[in-house]
Amino acid sequence: MEAQESTSTRWLQALPVDELQLNQKRMVRLNGKAILLINCDEGIFAMDNACPHWGFPLNAGKLSDDCTLTCPFHRSAFDIRTGDVKEWSPWPPAFGPMLRGIRRKNVLPVYETKLSDGLIWVKLEE
Repeated sequence: MEAQESTSTRWLQALPVDELQLNQKRMVRLNGKAILLINCDEGIFAMDNACPHWGFPLNAGKLSDDCTLTCPFHRSAFDIRTGDVKEWSPWPPAFGPMLRGIRRKNVLPVYETKLSDGLIWVKLEE
């Protein structure tokens, strides 16, 4: 018989939807975790606020029209809808390839969101 892992998840209230305007980013703490909320044309998305490359904060990153978030430090880029890596550590030009090799490519953890009663909710594991 195989052991089954059980993870408990729950919806946590992040903030009122009117506090996150279109094309805005906002970092919130939920269960002690830094979560970045982004409101773009395709909806409201939640992800870790730490770049999986070196753990630098992503809330200062650049958001593109195609829902790509670029880390301001090493310019790794992620699809905020899926967390998929679009670019892995291309900067600085002289050291990017070396830095890219130090840490393996990792997706950006993303979390399910919903809007209810004028609030943004994020689904997190406990």
